[in-house]
Amino acid sequence: MWDTRFQGDTYFYGREPNDFLKAHAHDFVAQGQILSLAEGEGRNAVYLAQQGYAVTAVDASQVGLAKAQRLAQERGVSITTYHCDLRDFDLGENTWDGIVAIFCHLPPELRTLVNQRIVKALKPQGLYLSETYSKKQLGMGTGGPPTLELLHDLEEMKRELTGLEWLHAVEIQRDIHEGQGHRGRGWVIQLIGRKV
Repeated sequence: MWDTRFQGDTYFYGREPNDFLKAHAHDFVAQGQILSLAEGEGRNAVYLAQQGYAVTAVDASQVGLAKAQRLAQERGVSITTYHCDLRDFDLGENTWDGIVAIFCHLPPELRTLVNQRIVKALKPQGLYLSETYSKKQLGMGTGGPPTLELLHDLEEMKRELTGLEWLHAVEIQRDIHEGQGHRGRGWVIQLIGRKV
């Protein structure tokens, strides 16, 4: 599905970073090692690399990652990419200064597994940052998965990410304009947590 969605020259979610990530990009330790999950076509990874971070991007779409590398080259930065399913990706342990997950929507069982791995994979004091659509987004028609099980619940996410101190954890409605994929007002969950 994702290879098909990312075909062609147009960037489905645009070429600019997610607003929430852009607003908090400098919260990560300077020149830190950042892992971006479900990176897609590279807009967020490339932006972080432009800010001086060493960025590794993971996605299940080879087509998306090829476009990510093209975008990085156009903007004069480098990123490392891994093509794989998140079920099979080894996040490591105490490895990353920051982990980013922007609109990373997974089936519940896999989401729980990945969230537990995220906490282990962060270095002490490392930051986790995510923005995803909440369950209230269902039926809005402005972006996000069309099924309830792939949407998120704030308290459920916080439980799955036990081990993080929450600096920001909210469910809000906001306008999102990211390519043709996210257009209009939507319900999102925003998280910034520090590993304790």
